Amino acid sequence: SRSMEPGEPREPQEPREPGPGAETAAAQVWEEAKIFYDNLAPKKKPKSPKPQNAVTIAVSSRALFRMDEEQRIYTEQGVEEYVRYQLEHENEPFSPGPAFPFVKALEAVNRRLRELYPDSEDVFDIVLMTNNHAQVGVRLINSINHYDLFIERFCMTGGNSPICYLKAYHTNLYLSADAEKVREAIDEGIAAATIFSPSKDVVVSQSQLRVAFDGDAVLFSDESERIVKAHGLDRFFEHEKAHENKPLAQGPLKGFLEALGRLQKKFYSKGLRLECPIRTYLVTARSAASSGARALKTLRSWGLETDEALFLAGAPKGPLLEKIRPHIFFDDQMFHVAGAQEMGTVAAHVPYGVAQTPRRTAPAKQAPSAQ
Repeated sequence: SRSMEPGEPREPQEPREPGPGAETAAAQVWEEAKIFYDNLAPKKKPKSPKPQNAVTIAVSSRALFRMDEEQRIYTEQGVEEYVRYQLEHENEPFSPGPAFPFVKALEAVNRRLRELYPDSEDVFDIVLMTNNHAQVGVRLINSINHYDLFIERFCMTGGNSPICYLKAYHTNLYLSADAEKVREAIDEGIAAATIFSPSKDVVVSQSQLRVAFDGDAVLFSDESERIVKAHGLDRFFEHEKAHENKPLAQGPLKGFLEALGRLQKKFYSKGLRLECPIRTYLVTARSAASSGARALKTLRSWGLETDEALFLAGAPKGPLLEKIRPHIFFDDQMFHVAGAQEMGTVAAHVPYGVAQTPRRTAPAKQAPSAQ
């Protein structure tokens, strides 16, 4: 047979039957190629739920990210210089702030919920609620993408109050670093708290959301705290004994505990109570024997429970919280918030009830980083 010239077309040949195993090999090559290209392609993000179907968590930009330097510029040099600085640094992601681990834990719960209930919108929906100007939005978006957070809803109010937007989003919880805005939200009946960075970093769970609540003036009304303040502890113990079977009125965060309980039940109904990625704690200064029963019976009357109930009888909360390692701890008294902070817990102040009265009449000016 003559040798072929380069570029000369070959004679058509009869197709050969594939040998045994060729189909399997082709399938394997296809599967490997698919995995390779799936990894190259951007991950498809889940669809945002309708606000009325979801558990909506609104966080401010200074709760989610550390913006101490930016806040200093805003306070000392004004809004124009602040916006200019943000534009100059818009490709530098912010460092994580106090609410960041909490938000990451919410997203971990969402992943589990979507695996079990692919079509359900009953998940956490995180909204970035900030009074920043829209020009700062690019840096915030860049930071969210940098950390691969799923936050699709932004509300940049350009200096206006976010309260009307919180209501429009059916907000279940609002976390901010601005104490004044939190008070405004509480006054409007929205569950809200001022979040503080801990004094030291403590590793928290990546797979289980842990939320710790104080009882009086947080989950419950401040009825009992008013009695302590007016008449002392002995009268308080007598009052609690006499009213043991009368549920306390609800406090500002009862609805948020209720929402957590609803999502927990979705795991329980799949037989996953012990592997539930949400765990709740009641951490109260009440003593179990003299005033604990009323707290537990109140929760029961609401059809709610916490996974753990810790009655400290006046002991400091910080050391116990250090063992629990919650993503967030809610308390109405700054004394307990500060104690938790010192031990490495992200603590949030709920400005509700009788303990706040002196602060209302003479509010202390806070440092920008603490607002």
